[in-house]
Amino acid sequence: MAEFKTVLSDYSSWFNQQIPAFFPVPEGMEKRAVEAMHYSLAGGGKRLRPFLMTCAAKLFGIEQETVLPAAMSLECLHTYSLIHDDLPAMDNDDLRRGRPTCHKYYDEATAILAGDGLLTYAFEILSCRLNAAATVKTELVGLLAEAAGAFKGMVAGQMLDLTPADNLNTLAAEQLINRIEEMKTGCLIRYACEAGAVLGGADAARRQALITYSRKIGTAFQIADDILDIEGSPELMGKTLGKDQQQNKLTFINLYGLDAAKQMAGRLINEAKQSLQIFGTAAETLSSLADFIIRRSV
Repeated sequence: MAEFKTVLSDYSSWFNQQIPAFFPVPEGMEKRAVEAMHYSLAGGGKRLRPFLMTCAAKLFGIEQETVLPAAMSLECLHTYSLIHDDLPAMDNDDLRRGRPTCHKYYDEATAILAGDGLLTYAFEILSCRLNAAATVKTELVGLLAEAAGAFKGMVAGQMLDLTPADNLNTLAAEQLINRIEEMKTGCLIRYACEAGAVLGGADAARRQALITYSRKIGTAFQIADDILDIEGSPELMGKTLGKDQQQNKLTFINLYGLDAAKQMAGRLINEAKQSLQIFGTAAETLSSLADFIIRRSV
């Protein structure tokens, strides 16, 4: 696990060093929006989604420098979702990664525009800066738009996440929480893995193996987040904990209990690693990443 943490940390450091090249700051007064975009994107984080995409593409011989524009595009879109999640009308958070959230550091209107800017810039990067065939870029744009969208993507999951946990029978609650996870968290994790397969020209079997892997780790990731909201350290997490309970949100913990949720996450991780067998030893990093998801402290 220590060796994997070093690999992930090294990638994160490399990725962070590439950010300035994607953020030329305008000269005029409008630069405040770009500065807010950069503030939120450069604020740290594990860079798990870009790393996933990079590892998936590497299975097919694609170098991380080639993947970078697609990975940066995904992290821009993910960061937009965090800015908007933190707004007073949503989760109303003051801290993100140990720093003031965008609307606290700037103001609410600037934060909204920064999120909007990152969302649109994600597609500009993907379509204009990725060195790939037009058919590959078109497919990635479509997949990312679907993963982020309001029909069966992240926005739909965020809408469902606003549903109170009250007055739901067990079956309805199970169906709802699985839909929330699949769309709010799972869609971008699936996209990261599937995009790597698309960039690498994967055949149907290997692409499906990565999709299966992504779905398993996506659910486990959300369970781990729910656990950390209870057991985590605010100092390490860099954000306010216990807000899910305060806001009466439906979580895997309040549905299944802490012990059962931990067992569920463990089963999912084992299943995720099994889905990688088609790649043999080439998928060792992805296998280690699966273990990391449920053992992390942040």
